[in-house]
This record gives sequence, C-alpha cells and structure tokens, in this order.
Amino acid sequence: MIWFCLVTLFLGGCSKQDRGCGSETQTSPATQDFPNTGIPNTFIQNLISEVVRTIYQDKDGVFWFGTQNGAFRLANDSLVLIDGIKAENGKQVTIKSIVEAADGTMWFGHTDGISSVKDGEVKNYDESDGLLSNDVWSLETEANGNLWIGTIKGVCLFDGKAFKHFKLPEGKVDPKLGISSTTMVNTIHKDRNGNLWFISTAGLFSYANGKLSHKSKDLGIEANFVHGLFEDSKGRFWVTSEDGLYLLEDGRTVNITAGKIEMDKGIGAIAEDNTGTIWFVCNQHDLYTYDGKELHKFQKSADNPGPVIFEILEDQEKRLWFVGYGGAFRLEEGQFVSVTKNGPW
Repeated sequence: MIWFCLVTLFLGGCSKQDRGCGSETQTSPATQDFPNTGIPNTFIQNLISEVVRTIYQDKDGVFWFGTQNGAFRLANDSLVLIDGIKAENGKQVTIKSIVEAADGTMWFGHTDGISSVKDGEVKNYDESDGLLSNDVWSLETEANGNLWIGTIKGVCLFDGKAFKHFKLPEGKVDPKLGISSTTMVNTIHKDRNGNLWFISTAGLFSYANGKLSHKSKDLGIEANFVHGLFEDSKGRFWVTSEDGLYLLEDGRTVNITAGKIEMDKGIGAIAEDNTGTIWFVCNQHDLYTYDGKELHKFQKSADNPGPVIFEILEDQEKRLWFVGYGGAFRLEEGQFVSVTKNGPW
C-alpha cells in the first residue's frame, strides 16, 4: 500500500461522528512497485494513488480526488489527505463519489458510509446512524440541503437529521460487474430543471413532482443494465449502458454506437469538452470521441497509454482530466500527462 508521513495540518475539532480527527495529512512517496500497466516506473513513487476513482472541482476551483487510499484536496499546489475520513475500525476507505452542497459542504460516498467536510470539521456516518448501507456508490444534493445516497441496497435520503429509505423497483444482478446486487444504484443525477434521475440494476428512473417513472421502458432502451447518465451543455441526456451509448433528444432515443462499435463491457465514463465533443470509454479500455456526426477512436500509444479510465472531467480551465487505474492524467496536445502529488497542476 502507499504509506503516509505523519505531517498533519489540523482542520478543526472532532465531533462524535469523527473517526480519528478531522485533519489533513500531506503524503510521502509510495514505496512499492506498481502493477504492469504500461506506466513508466519513474512515475510510480509520486502517484496520487494507484487507483483514483473520482475527481471533483468545487465552485471555488478546488480539486478533490477520491482514491482507494481516501480523499485528497489540492490546497495551494499541495496535495493533502483528509485523514478524518475513515472507516469505523480506523482504516482508510475507498472514495467512490464526491459532491458539493449549496452551503459549501463537501460530501464523500465510500466503502464505509458517507462523510462531510465543512468549515474544518469532518463528520462520518454509517449504518449505525441509520444509513441504508455502508457500501455507497453515488451521491447527489438538492438546493434545500437534502442528500440523496445510492448504495448497493438502494437509495436513501438524508435531511441532515435522519435517513429515510426511498423505494426503487428491484432489478437483476449484473454478471459483468465485480460487485452488483438487485438493488444497486450506480448513479444519481439532478438535472438542470431540478429533476432527479436514478440509475440502478433495474434501469433508468426519473423522479419529478413526487412521481417516479421507469424511463428505460418509456424511451425504448433495450439494455438490461444501464450504467450512467450524463447531461451535456445543451441539456441533452446521454445514457451509458451494456449495449451502447444512447442519446436522448426531443423525445427520441438513438443508440449512436449500434453497428459501429462491438460491445463487450459496454460504455463507462463520459464527459463533454468545451467544443461540444463527447468523450466516452467503451469496453473499459477504449476511448472514443463523438462530434455529433462521427465516432473516432482515440489512438493511445504504448509509451503514453494513460490510465484505465474510471472518470473523465473537464475543469474550469477547459482541461480534460482522466482518472482511474494508474492514477490521474490530463490530456495536453494529444498526450496523457501524469499528474502526481507534485503536479503539474
């Protein structure tokens, strides 16, 4: 594993939900070799983490990285571990979702529940507090402060005081995923109109005006398993699934990859750049772009493969980030640049 030095910056007081203390710890170099992914060994000792699951940029431009070694914040060009986010047994957690609330609270979904960071205080919540499951996969917030939590056992709502179970139809276990269940919720998305979308092993659902609708059936999405939902700058929805990438526009649904890309693992990460081009991952390893007319496969090279991509983000400076197995990278002049704990930022 990656070891951390004991240089600690105090964030604030401990609360009764704190595991350890709300603090940030600067990282020291990794000490072990990295599995063979094509990444030069010279990069290994400075990786943010062997696996970066998610990346988030808040409204103030601060970057947050969710990794298999916990949550990190980029502060004044220094990468800082939020070591107050811990499992109940004191071990580090894998961060799988990050979201910012309207009041600036940062929320983290992970392998031992959820955690918040606000005004220097770290709070942790788990099943003992009423959370539906400690295995959290997705988060979304509303303007009123409500936090929606997608877990392996379904969805629950946290209003800051109590957790309430929100019932979704039960689906099927996805045999292509290492972890799955009949109630697993992969993604929760709040669209620009304030409507909620839930993506589970039962399909795609919308929730508006107190009404839950099974959109997979309504829109003719044939896939047994839907992976995610992305809303682009034009307000169009893109649905990633096991049998391709669907575009939802003007009440019509089109699988833009049908007959053009052979599906195995289906569509994964997806994002849009400042030109309106859609970037997405297919079959876990292949990176494609779609300019509205044609699909193009991004040609990786043996000496510049980038990560096995879990998530794509365009930041406030219009730079594309790719994170996953192998760390964090930016795409610059057609090349993947490894971003380590020392940058380049």
